[in-house]
Amino acid sequence: MNNLIETRRAGPVVTVLLNRQDRLNALNQELWQQLAAVFEGLNADASLRGVVLRGVGEKAFAAGADIGEFAERRSNASQAAAYDDILRRGLQAVADCPHPVIAQIYGPCVGAGLELAAQCDLRLSARSGRFGVPVGKISVVMTLPEMAGLQRLIGPARMLEILLEARVFPADEALAIGLVHRVVDDARLEEEVQATLGRIVANAPLVNRQHKAFVRRLQEAELLTPQDLSQAHDCLETADFSEGMSAFLEKRPARFKGV
Repeated sequence: MNNLIETRRAGPVVTVLLNRQDRLNALNQELWQQLAAVFEGLNADASLRGVVLRGVGEKAFAAGADIGEFAERRSNASQAAAYDDILRRGLQAVADCPHPVIAQIYGPCVGAGLELAAQCDLRLSARSGRFGVPVGKISVVMTLPEMAGLQRLIGPARMLEILLEARVFPADEALAIGLVHRVVDDARLEEEVQATLGRIVANAPLVNRQHKAFVRRLQEAELLTPQDLSQAHDCLETADFSEGMSAFLEKRPARFKGV
């Protein structure tokens, strides 16, 4: 199996590189398998304080899935389900990383590449960054688990915009909708990533890990209980509600007292 993932360690930080530069780091089945194995190993290494995920070179983060292998490995529903299990193991390994993970993005970061970047904690982009999910153009549906990671960042309205228009858009637009945290000139991206790592590594590592776990816990969806729903009606029993109704009918400013 080719070495499709490279790792480089500098002190407490590891850089993980997607190594298919000739294909703009397009993600194929073997790469997903290697990515999962690499991150599962990193996740168990308590000596780490940060991880950078990027593509080899400065032309692309990842130009989506490798469509060239679909005819052989993803041409029907059963094949697609098996393929998705492999892909999701890779995505989950990145999402489960207890150490802070930064996506360092040059060039295309689209489709499956964007799904992968969405699993990182911070996304720093060069101005050359390009983003989108143009799968509608090839009649492929983005499945629910992969949508969830992206929708968590940008919300359902932007999610629909990206999927329905299938545009590939520039880094400044990605910044405006909250998809990336910062955009800098290509020549400055490495410097910006290293400065960010410096701030992260200076913190207590156990605190960083705990904060990651807490943020994730707060994102967990739970079914609303009848009590949750009824709390919206508690305001109807307050003096402020009566005052608000009276002020509206009398066309005067309300004088609320917080009771």
